[in-house]
Amino acid sequence: MSIPDQHREQAPETLGYALVTASDSRDEASDVSGRRMAERVEAAGQRVVERLVVPDEAAALRAAVTALLAQPEVDVVVVSGGTGVAPRDVTIETLAPLFDRDLPGFGELFRALSFQQVGAAAMLSRAAAGVVDRRALFLLPGSPAAVELALDALILPEAAHLVAQARR
Repeated sequence: MSIPDQHREQAPETLGYALVTASDSRDEASDVSGRRMAERVEAAGQRVVERLVVPDEAAALRAAVTALLAQPEVDVVVVSGGTGVAPRDVTIETLAPLFDRDLPGFGELFRALSFQQVGAAAMLSRAAAGVVDRRALFLLPGSPAAVELALDALILPEAAHLVAQARR
């Protein structure tokens, strides 16, 4: 058995997820990406602790994510939206400074997988991830397809392993 497989066996089976959509134009009813995140997390047998739509503004986004990370039942926070290159895209600048440890491999893998779906436009994504106070924080593009790709291919298969390693 490989070392990653051994680590996965020791990881918790169920994690608590907080799901955040950074958007000025969505509410919970019109938040397709947030709904898809919740559906995928629950289908994987994980818990959705909280789901929020937060204005795409630095102060509001940082306050919401900081409050979620302070909740003991939250192991993973996933933020969708605001990771592009438009002037209003402030998620990376706002939340990446919270990382105790950056996980550059997440963004690299996400862009490689995204390239297979959208071609060279994948380079416009600044998707990122890191560990904050022994919890995982993922910053994703806002499109439903990007959310599905990140959760299905990267986050859900490895989040428990990541959290277990961060808490060693």
